[in-house]
Amino acid sequence: MKQLLVTAILFVSCFLFAYTIEHKENDPVPIPPSKQRTGDAAKGYQYLITGDYLKSGIPYSLFRLAFKNDSNDLQRDGLNKNLSYAYTAVKARNGVDVIAPNCLQCHAQFFDGKLVVGLGNSFSDFTINRGGYALMTEKILQKNESDKDRYEAAKSFIDAIKFISPNLLTETKGVNLADHLAELLVAHRDPVTLKWSDSAMMKIPQSAIATDVPPWWLLKKKNGMFYNGFGRGDFGRFLMASNLLTVTDTLEAEEVDSHFNDVLAYIFSISPPAYPKPVNEKLVKEGRSLFIENCEECHGSYGAEDNFPNLLIPESTIQTDSLLYSSNYSDPQFVNWFNKSWFTTGDHPAKLVPFQGYIAPPLDGIWVTAPYFHNGSVPDLEAVLNSKVRPKYWTRDFNNPVYNYENVGWTYKEENAPGGSSTYNTTKPGFGNQGHYFGDELTDKERKAVIEYLKTL
Repeated sequence: MKQLLVTAILFVSCFLFAYTIEHKENDPVPIPPSKQRTGDAAKGYQYLITGDYLKSGIPYSLFRLAFKNDSNDLQRDGLNKNLSYAYTAVKARNGVDVIAPNCLQCHAQFFDGKLVVGLGNSFSDFTINRGGYALMTEKILQKNESDKDRYEAAKSFIDAIKFISPNLLTETKGVNLADHLAELLVAHRDPVTLKWSDSAMMKIPQSAIATDVPPWWLLKKKNGMFYNGFGRGDFGRFLMASNLLTVTDTLEAEEVDSHFNDVLAYIFSISPPAYPKPVNEKLVKEGRSLFIENCEECHGSYGAEDNFPNLLIPESTIQTDSLLYSSNYSDPQFVNWFNKSWFTTGDHPAKLVPFQGYIAPPLDGIWVTAPYFHNGSVPDLEAVLNSKVRPKYWTRDFNNPVYNYENVGWTYKEENAPGGSSTYNTTKPGFGNQGHYFGDELTDKERKAVIEYLKTL
């Protein structure tokens, strides 16, 4: 009898221990805050739209042959006048005027006829191999001895584009390949010196993982950058990493880095645009109560009681497409590169801390940030809160987009099968629309109320 009792106690103890471990593994994990540099927001904005954080590009005269005057959406002057907001005219290292892409290619988008700086660009097109443009530019500049200076000014940009473009492709418009771009760039750079190598120095995954660009105005609330919150330490170091496209060495990186405290200050100053349509105040009140009851624990509170908990949600709980976070474990060489690189040095270092899951993001301005989920797989808020209506294949108009203010998202058409580059195919690896099933428990009326409340954030 005594032996039986001991056995029973041990069994129960083991069961409780196993339950405790399982429970902890499913629990949200808070991200501790990271100390950030302060700066001048006005200077940061000017550096963002006119700064030389890329010091190589297409020679100005050659660029203008291909691209005539464009709208001056940022009200810039000089060589930047009538230049698209996505490009900046700068002086190359040898003094030649060049045109380089800037951060707003991914971090700005037109909405209702107005350029919204800080809104993630959901109309990017990475279905085109731009390597041919680089090769053609190189051929033109190498042809004449008189173009020697222009070629020198363009060379580091051309070299990078030639090597990364063939690998920076997706079959679907509207998604961003920034993560894969980073992988391609660091694979060709020494982590300590940042020197470029024409040969890749580490294995590069063949698949390019697609993401949707999160809005910049959320960053001020977050303790960790990126969808899995693994960007820790100084955010400016991550923001200036676009410099890896053309940087020559750490001295140049330090000079660019010296401006990104100001850029970060500008990003922290951005607020989301307000919902432009009337809302049903009665529904908003009902939706707020439902939100507090069902969503606030992970996504935080808003208004007078504004508070964001910075919680990482384990994969076992969120159940959304896992390819993005799992790549940090299947291809750890990139995390290792960063964590032993120049970016971890000095008095404001940064580091990467992988996690098997995703951060529950703040929801400020969520009404304008469609499509949804980290991979842009869900077209509107109605489908975010009701997994049963999520389309398997869907298309939207990339030329004349129309916004659905009722369901909140881009107007789309559900398709019966995979299609061309305008069709989002959720059966492809990394493009899945599963997970985040929490809204399924709501009634249609409750769901409508929550959406009405979300319009006001």
